[in-house]
Amino acid sequence: MTTTKERRPAIEGWFTTGDGDVRLLGTRCGACGTPYFPRNELACRNPGCAGPKDGSELEPYALSGRGRIWSYADSRYKPPPPYVSPDPFVPYTVAAVELEAERMVVLGQVAPGHTVDDLAVGMEVELTEGVLYEDDEAEYTVWMWRPVR
Repeated sequence: MTTTKERRPAIEGWFTTGDGDVRLLGTRCGACGTPYFPRNELACRNPGCAGPKDGSELEPYALSGRGRIWSYADSRYKPPPPYVSPDPFVPYTVAAVELEAERMVVLGQVAPGHTVDDLAVGMEVELTEGVLYEDDEAEYTVWMWRPVR
């Protein structure tokens, strides 16, 4: 008998998979529109912002789910704790992606099955959900980038 493990975010509150779309969860300044990821709870850091700078100007914001590769690399060593990786360690690819709407760069793993040989600077990618690691109880998921088909 096969049982399906529960899927849980490895980092609670950093992304959502609602309606099948993966979106990063950040904040945005309501006064000037500056986006932040991860969430900024303190105050808008934009020096040109005329907002109150007390945190009341910040609102929850789901960032765009597409962008273009700004840079990418292989990760061939096992990161130190607190990072949790599969045992045995499996090398993976990371990409820094400039989000389409926000024009900010977000780092993330590239979905399994894609290597640096499949990527290029300027290539369009989209967010997806992938398993970072699993234990006896659950699969722990993160956002990942995959080339747009």
